[in-house]
Amino acid sequence: MISPKIASVIERRLLVNYRVEPEVAARLLPAGMRPQLVGGRAVAGICLLRLGDTRPRWAPAGTGVRSENAAHRISVEWDGPDGVEAGVWIPRRDSGSRLNVLAGGRLFPGAHGSAAFEVRETPREVGVAYATKDGSTRVRVEARVTDELRGSRLFGDLAQASEFFRQGDRGYSPARVEGRLDGMQLHTRAWRVEATEVTRAESSFFEDPERFPPGTAQFDCALLMRDVPVEWHPLDSAAAATAGCAAPAA
Repeated sequence: MISPKIASVIERRLLVNYRVEPEVAARLLPAGMRPQLVGGRAVAGICLLRLGDTRPRWAPAGTGVRSENAAHRISVEWDGPDGVEAGVWIPRRDSGSRLNVLAGGRLFPGAHGSAAFEVRETPREVGVAYATKDGSTRVRVEARVTDELRGSRLFGDLAQASEFFRQGDRGYSPARVEGRLDGMQLHTRAWRVEATEVTRAESSFFEDPERFPPGTAQFDCALLMRDVPVEWHPLDSAAAATAGCAAPAA
């Protein structure tokens, strides 16, 4: 697989977060990973991401492409050579970009499913919905920007929530080769998030009673990133093997 470093701008990244019972989250993880707990609960969610000017790092700014994307994620930790390490497990990635669907897992890490997105945005409000072409996943989230984080049982304030997600900058997902992982790490010098109030949050993934028995996954909060320049660095196979390379139990 060709794995160049990728530059882009996070035009919008809405992190929709759920509190999950640890034993339920653990069943969805590869061997070698365990849920990263906050207040005794696992942290899972959906990343609704619009990327702009996505291109190989060596290409000039302004020559890249724009895409709507989504990732279902679970915050995880594992035992590395220097101690406990943290990141996220991404069981599913979806994109509205045909290029991302074709190239994901081939030219850059992370296979993507194909999806259709609906987006409504103003400076103070964000609404994102999508449905996958295979019919397996649907999501609808509506949120408005607020001055502070309210109502979260995972995080005491916006600064605590921001730091938790900043540290989880390595993401692993199933590779196209069965039993292996693809890995990608986010790099930015301009990390910043905003608090939101969510007025609607629907996810077929978290509402699936076979995956999450009633009461085991509850919406907690959502954070918003906008206009953040980033780079995405592929993680080598050795790093992926350290995090865990066995497929999760069904």
